[in-house]
Amino acid sequence: MEQSDRLNSLSPAELRLLIRQEDYRISTTTGLANGYQQANVVILPNHLANDFEAFCRSNPAPLPLLYRSQSGETSCPPLAKLADIRTDISQYCVYQEGRLVKTVSSLQNYSSQPSSRTASEQLAVHHGQWSDMVCFYLGCSFGFEGRLKKAGVPVRNVEQGRNISMYRTSVPCIPAGAFSCPLVVTMRPVPAGLLDAAVEVTHLNPLAHGAPVHIGDPALLGIQDLSRPDYGERVELQPGDVTVFWACGVTAIEAILSSKPSLAFSHSPGCMFLTDLPDSSASSPITPPPDSVDPLATNFCPELTPLCFLVSHNPLLYSLASQKAVAKIRQLETIIGEDPGQRGIRALFVQDELLHSCLALSHSSSVAITTGFPTHYMHSPPDETDGPPGAIAMATMLLSLGKQVTIVTDRRALEMNQAIIDEAVRTGVLKNTIPLVTFEDSGPDSALHFLCHHGDPRKPRYDHLVAIERSGRAGDGNYYNMRGVNIKHMVDPIDDLFIAAKDIAGITTTGIGDGGNELGMGKVKEKVKSLMPNGSLVACVVPADYAVTAGVSNWGGYAVACGLYLLHTCPSHQRYLKKGLGLEHTSPQEQLQDWTANLPSVDKEESILSTLVRFGIRSGVTAHLAMEVDGLTFHPTHSDIITRLVEVTVGSATCNPS
Repeated sequence: MEQSDRLNSLSPAELRLLIRQEDYRISTTTGLANGYQQANVVILPNHLANDFEAFCRSNPAPLPLLYRSQSGETSCPPLAKLADIRTDISQYCVYQEGRLVKTVSSLQNYSSQPSSRTASEQLAVHHGQWSDMVCFYLGCSFGFEGRLKKAGVPVRNVEQGRNISMYRTSVPCIPAGAFSCPLVVTMRPVPAGLLDAAVEVTHLNPLAHGAPVHIGDPALLGIQDLSRPDYGERVELQPGDVTVFWACGVTAIEAILSSKPSLAFSHSPGCMFLTDLPDSSASSPITPPPDSVDPLATNFCPELTPLCFLVSHNPLLYSLASQKAVAKIRQLETIIGEDPGQRGIRALFVQDELLHSCLALSHSSSVAITTGFPTHYMHSPPDETDGPPGAIAMATMLLSLGKQVTIVTDRRALEMNQAIIDEAVRTGVLKNTIPLVTFEDSGPDSALHFLCHHGDPRKPRYDHLVAIERSGRAGDGNYYNMRGVNIKHMVDPIDDLFIAAKDIAGITTTGIGDGGNELGMGKVKEKVKSLMPNGSLVACVVPADYAVTAGVSNWGGYAVACGLYLLHTCPSHQRYLKKGLGLEHTSPQEQLQDWTANLPSVDKEESILSTLVRFGIRSGVTAHLAMEVDGLTFHPTHSDIITRLVEVTVGSATCNPS
């Protein structure tokens, strides 16, 4: 048996004994003690211990607290038998006044009699006796590497015989007392087809940092050069690999460096303490301190298991959402796909466009929404009642989530749309007004300057564009209603924004439509041309990243609002958005009370439709000046759809994550 194989077969207790004997074969512990938890270790003066425990509670993904010792305690009975923290790590770091002064293979001299200490050790201990030191044991991602391998996920750092790559990010941890620092993450390359497996395996081990906190472009974490990790070694990606990042306990070392204690110790990154705990917290014999770990740590309901979805190619970004949230958003998509007007819209359906759009919007910070279809060119105003209600429903939810929202409209409709927004605020449909702007084609770079600060594509003003029931440009450059009438003279070239956005990193687009001639439906233009009436003439050729089709476009807007609510109340998604930092321990009941007011409702949608009718805006199919949209009366058709969407959205949870 080769030496590496022999080491891999040893128990944690046997490996600790070898480490205590300073066995030359053990440097890092990656790949060792498969099936058992490993631990980061931080040793701090007693007067900082409560602050550091609060720091762990505030940042549960990087700092899952396994055990806090008593002052001066060298053992850790809940984690390992016959262990001595002064000798059972292969390499320690010694810090004085927040500076790394050296690495050592044992801490015994820092707790021994003065005669056995060096001069520097004597000086260090003068600033803090071992009897005043408190040890913190924090979960480590090495604890899930064995499970990854069993699931068929390659562990590249182990394959390459290297320490894991660790990076300091630009993401600040939630401060507590004396401690504040940036989040540190580990990176493991994972084949794209195995992302779900990697997410599920690690989600089930929250005491080893749990599911990833970022999947995709490292620059989104402030990491500029993967080849230069801040800790550990460079791990090479193989073709087809995606960079996956987990929160890392080395965050604790950054906390030491920033808080500058007179004396502190830690493990050396990659040289972990090996515990006797099984690597799944579901079978762990310990009970972590209250609120010290991720709230998902004690609940392994299958419905809460995250699934992984690609939401952006440029920059590359994947997102996570629980099986339960995904299933509900798919229910929403089914409801809005109903076609009571028998317009054949189901032929354009592409599964999960709603889900992907909602995920991308959840990650956004500034959203521009455009609507307006002047189908009734013989009337004044020429607009229809489909579009504005759905736009306002989306804006309401986005604003409540802290996003910036702007409405983009035609110059001819600016005054009318401002009046509609003002009335929506007056009646309480909107809590606050929304900026309303127009776009004019004043030159070749007009769209770039509209979308980006100073026309710089590195500084986008918006990160998501949404078109809902917005007339879209056809293949001949004109704009057509479904009867094939050209209405180009009434439409500003807002399509140019969607075209320009395709070449600007960081801007995602969504189109919502119900006929195929709407902006964004260019993604399904071939289906429109072959399957929809007048499709070869009217089909919009300008695509969006996501094309949400609905029996009535307003329904798509309502579904987006509901989908955003579901993601906001999804623990797996919120943990991912927040990088596992500063989780709010809010019960589902409290979340329900706080957020249902931001959802569409029959009363609100009836109110906004009534406002449109008072402004002379007509139904799209019939041109009736009445309480109807696309020829379907508000009661019972639209009110029933709204009721069903909301019922799916706020239905009782079967698994309680709190």
